[in-house]
Order: sequence, then structure tokens, then C-alpha cells
Amino acid sequence: MDEPDLGDRRADLVLSGGGLKGIGLVGAVVALLEAGYTPQRVSGTSAGSIVGAVVAAATQKGGLTAEQFKDLALSLDYRKFLDPGLLERVPIAGPSLALIRGTGVYQGAYAHEWVRGQLEDLGVRTFADLAIDDDEVPPERRYRLAVTVADVTNGQLVRLPWDYRRLYGLDPDKQLVADAVRASMSIPFFFRPVTLTSSVGLTSTLLDGGLLSNFPIDSLDRTDGKQPRWPTFGVTLLPNLPEGNDLVIPELAPLRLLGAPSLLEGVITTMLVGRDQAYLSQPWVSARAIRVDSTDVGFLDFDISDNEIAAMYAKGHRAAVDFLSTWSWPAYLERFR
Repeated sequence: MDEPDLGDRRADLVLSGGGLKGIGLVGAVVALLEAGYTPQRVSGTSAGSIVGAVVAAATQKGGLTAEQFKDLALSLDYRKFLDPGLLERVPIAGPSLALIRGTGVYQGAYAHEWVRGQLEDLGVRTFADLAIDDDEVPPERRYRLAVTVADVTNGQLVRLPWDYRRLYGLDPDKQLVADAVRASMSIPFFFRPVTLTSSVGLTSTLLDGGLLSNFPIDSLDRTDGKQPRWPTFGVTLLPNLPEGNDLVIPELAPLRLLGAPSLLEGVITTMLVGRDQAYLSQPWVSARAIRVDSTDVGFLDFDISDNEIAAMYAKGHRAAVDFLSTWSWPAYLERFR
């Protein structure tokens, strides 16, 4: 069976979390763009929400080519993402105290402002700017971007902007995209949590969506039982455990120096990647997942060299090229749909 003519080769994208590993996401997205695929909707967690927001905005406004997107990502000074507060600047004791108190070692202000600035350059400020006209998805999901967040006050996984009205009584069209992205990247104990006040004055604490779904591959799937109109490609940065366990969050080293039990490190690591490790073993997930080897880079390894950044990008690009070399949309539909 020949692959159907999809015109611009439409596809939805799901981008996993992974901190600095997200450079690999950029490489994979660029390869997809170079192959002629046009993202329709993008779902992301943490680093995936940062990359996804720029992809969604560029798609909506027609503002970036694949080469421009690559240049933007590789020119970013990732070291500035680590912006500790005054207390956290105290060597060893400061970061360790922040970890124990749960306030977060880093403020996340630079990342927030960078995302806001890039989106505004593309003409995107609120989710109204990312609204799409698509009668085949539920009304609350008619946006180019969805980011995964963990609401630890309400104890549930949240998709923004989809859940703004349902959970918080807020108009999603009026919410800032950069704020949702900042909430999605709030890795517990490292970046400060984000708070969101509902229309009735209740305040929720929002953390990294990876706590509940670091690779939300099914978030854009149809829920009406009909055949999908185009593929959903997932790009995952999940490490191979247990051999990559100490590479997930190297910043837990201060806790080890203080004699904290290895169980604590294991619990935090499992919270971030455990669910999705099992999920990836499902054939229908694995068949549409682009796996980027990111074991050489930690989640918050922001002091890596330019050469290492370029290598991580190249791994993502190569992973997508290799995936596409054997990908067949008709074969996927025949087997799984």
C-alpha cells in the first residue's frame, strides 16, 4: 500500500521532558521539519513544553524555518537557566537546604523570560494566539499547544490550557503561554514551584508534569474511536534505567554528600521517568516513538560545553532521520488502528 498524499505531511508532536536533554528534542523536530512534516498540535512536558511552545508558535504564525529554529536553540546560553536565589548561593548548604525545604534551588526566572520573549517575537502571548479551528477535537482542546503540569494541591495531572476552565474557572484564552510552560518545567526541589489562583481565590501549587507523565504520548490521540487523520510522533529522552539512574538528576549529589539515603534519589528519579519507562514497552507506543540517546547528559547539566550541546542536538536529529527511514503511516494504521 502506498503512503497517502498528505499534502504538507501533517503530524502531531509529543515531546518528553528531560531538562537540558531537550536539545535532543530540537534536533529531532528539525529533522521532521526538513522531511516536510508540519506540526498540527504539540503536547509537551517540562523541556518538551519549552520546545513545543516555540514550535507551536512558529507553526501558528509561520515565523521560523527549520534552520532558524536550530540556530535559536543552539545559540541559547543554557547556563543562565540556573539562577539561584540569595540563600541558594551559599555553597553546598544553600542548595541542600532548598532541596530539603522544597522551595527549589533555582528561580526559573531566566527560562520564563526567555520563553516569553521568544513567543512574543513570534506574535504569541496568550493561548488565544494559539487557538485553532478544528471541529474534530473537543472545544476545550482547540489549541496548537498543550503542556502537562502536576497540580500537587488538587493531586492530579493537568493539561494547560485545556483544564484552566474546568479546574480553576479561568478563561484559557486570557492565560499567558509562558506561565504554563514555566509551571510545566518546575522540576521538584530544583526549580521553584509555580502558584495559580483560581477564579474563587483558591491557590494551587504546580510542579513539573513529569511527576505524572513525562512522555504524554496519548495526550493528542482521538477520544471518539475514529481513525486518526495523521500520525502522532513522540520524541522521548528517557534514559535507560537502572544504568542511567545517576545521570537523570546529577544535582542530587549534595544530598548524597550529606548522607541522604539512595532511596530518596530513586524515588525522585522514578517519579520523573518510571511511569513512562513502562509505557514505552507497549508496541503501539514504541512504534511511533523517536528515542534519543541522552544518557551522556543529565537533566540539569547546564554547564556542558558547546561541543556537547552540538552532539546532543546531532543525536536527536539522527534519531529522527533513522526513525523516518523505516516509518510507514499505512503500516502503522494497519497494525494498530
